Amino acid sequence: MASYETLLVDRPRAGITVATLNRPDRLNALSFQAFKDLFQLSQEIAADEATRVLVLTGAGRGFCAGLDLADASALPDMTAAQLLREQESWAEAITSFQRLAKPVIAAINGAAAGAGFSLALAADIRIAAPAARFNAAFIKVGLTGGDCGSSWMLPRVVGLGHAYEILLTGRFVDSGEAARIGLVNRVVPAEELLDEALRVAEMITENSPLGVALTKRVVQVNVDAPSLEAAVELENRNQTLAAGTHDMSEALRAFREKRPPVYTGR
Repeated sequence: MASYETLLVDRPRAGITVATLNRPDRLNALSFQAFKDLFQLSQEIAADEATRVLVLTGAGRGFCAGLDLADASALPDMTAAQLLREQESWAEAITSFQRLAKPVIAAINGAAAGAGFSLALAADIRIAAPAARFNAAFIKVGLTGGDCGSSWMLPRVVGLGHAYEILLTGRFVDSGEAARIGLVNRVVPAEELLDEALRVAEMITENSPLGVALTKRVVQVNVDAPSLEAAVELENRNQTLAAGTHDMSEALRAFREKRPPVYTGR
């Protein structure tokens, strides 16, 4: 896997890659280079058959403080066309994790603001330390409350009412409130955060690669399904596809033989 200017990438356990935003002196704020690194990471994880689950976290006190103000100072000097190109590339970098066929877990150790909030939302599972807090910072600097996919992802996570309030006010949501409204799955002690994320990731890797990929896809599609019938149609096709795989046969053999299955992705 490539080296990155702004990320540390490690494989602490089989099938699991941990990517750490590594600008702790800036609370892991996203420079223009950091957006490029995140997009490259998502593409490499998509192509890496050895990675079954990706864990995202931050070095130091912050998860991700959003766009670095040093880079943001260049925005007023850009033309509308230039800024649109940059905005599109930033949004693509963040939402690429939502589009990954592989599950993404965010281990949120501190503040997740602005584009960092969107990055947390792009994960499929969010586990937080007590110091975690969240805000859609864009509205506070004369921009809109929707950025890098937040206006699409947030209502699907917490519902319309909570999403409107968070996006319109720009206020911070602390870890306790985040857990109450479903913004994070749970809050664990800071010293247990990464271990808990890895524990969940390992539970996912115990299932077949195709089963996991199709499960992520069916949830993403069916959250907007026009009817129960349409949702079940997709479920039926997924089950039929998975039933014909070698991994399905292996799972049944392993169950009868009282042993863990050995999946090959076939």
